[in-house]
Amino acid sequence: MLDRIRELGTEARAALEGAATPAELEDARVRYLGRKSELNQVSRGLKDLEPDKRREVGRAVNEIKKELNALLESAKERIEAAEAGADTLDLTLPGRTPWVGRKHPLTRTLERLTSIFRGLGFEVALGPHVEDDFHNFDALNIPADHPARDGWDTFYIDGDTLLRTHTSPVQIRVMQSQTPPIRIIAPGRVYRNETPDASHGSEFFQLEGLYVDRGVTFGELKGVLTRFMRELYGENVNLRFRAGFFPFTEPSTEVDVECRICHGSGCSVCSGTGWVELLGAGMVDPRVFEAVGIDPDVYTGYAFGLGVDRICMMMTGTDDIRLFLENDLRFLRQI
Repeated sequence: MLDRIRELGTEARAALEGAATPAELEDARVRYLGRKSELNQVSRGLKDLEPDKRREVGRAVNEIKKELNALLESAKERIEAAEAGADTLDLTLPGRTPWVGRKHPLTRTLERLTSIFRGLGFEVALGPHVEDDFHNFDALNIPADHPARDGWDTFYIDGDTLLRTHTSPVQIRVMQSQTPPIRIIAPGRVYRNETPDASHGSEFFQLEGLYVDRGVTFGELKGVLTRFMRELYGENVNLRFRAGFFPFTEPSTEVDVECRICHGSGCSVCSGTGWVELLGAGMVDPRVFEAVGIDPDVYTGYAFGLGVDRICMMMTGTDDIRLFLENDLRFLRQI
């Protein structure tokens, strides 16, 4: 009888572990654990055995039933999980590619500009976003009554503390701390109290440059800016240099590039002129040198500043500068 019980246990294990559907599992349960199963018949016949034999056989039957019931529950869970997966998982479907983060267009543009000027021999210099009147205005020969110092154009924090309106204060700090020759660019975010429109913002990026040494000429400035524009837009880019005025340079020039949106025909970005002003430049005014302790009779230099956001607009074909700061993924994914 014990041998038969062991045989039934082996058969039942194989049947329960091999069941692949609820029907097959139920058949195995009825056959080996049901009321009419052979194991139950053995249990009912225990009363006819001698006491010693009854205990031995009863123990064996109980152990087999306990093991088979555990296998039955495990098989149920296995079959239910398989059926649930079959309803929701289609292994023939193609995989879903997750969105991968990319650098912001302004970041990529700033890195591109920095790379070009590094190739032209410029080093990168950085400075604080919160400035004082001296570094932001006074040292740059901007008088106290200049419109740029008015509250309508500048974000004042307290007294003479303000958010920098350009990265020119970085040039001042470098000239105060270093002796010529100086050849640096100063990229960074700046702030203006302006009403944003398609081509202007109250918060944007600038990149300014400065070169100070003995015998620096305006011709060198024009040559560097022309080379920069050709590196950026190609050898056939259309440029124009116009006479301009800035308190911190003399003589001064403004440099325009043919609008890359309308290609010179006129649009909202270029205000219908076909040209977009990208930078202002000029020879450093002697008064600026005097403010930072550099002898203007010994040294000359040039400075320039350009709007990174506008260049990014030209490179990406964007017609509204405000889109760069709205963080709309639908827009950012297009460029």
